Amino acid sequence: MAAPEVDWIEVAYARPDRQRVIRLALAPGLSAIAAVQASGILQEFPELGATRLELGIYGRRAAHEQPLRPGDRVEIYRPLQADPREMRRRRAAGGGRSGPHRSD
Repeated sequence: MAAPEVDWIEVAYARPDRQRVIRLALAPGLSAIAAVQASGILQEFPELGATRLELGIYGRRAAHEQPLRPGDRVEIYRPLQADPREMRRRRAAGGGRSGPHRSD
């Protein structure tokens, strides 16, 4: 008799210096936030406990209560260091281009 097949999900978090992906067995009714809590990632990265977590599943924002499906990857997003719109405004006000460009 073969062992029953287990469905898996992943919880991922990345900083500029380090990333972590943890694989968990999918329990029936497991939510995105419950998966994060069960992964132990909050203990590994204590800075995550200081703010409300922004979560996503494969690049799309997800509610904390979002039920998970087999193969889902719960991603924990870091806050932006700078507002992209404000950075574009500053570059435009400076009149110059940002980054390399060709003058062919």
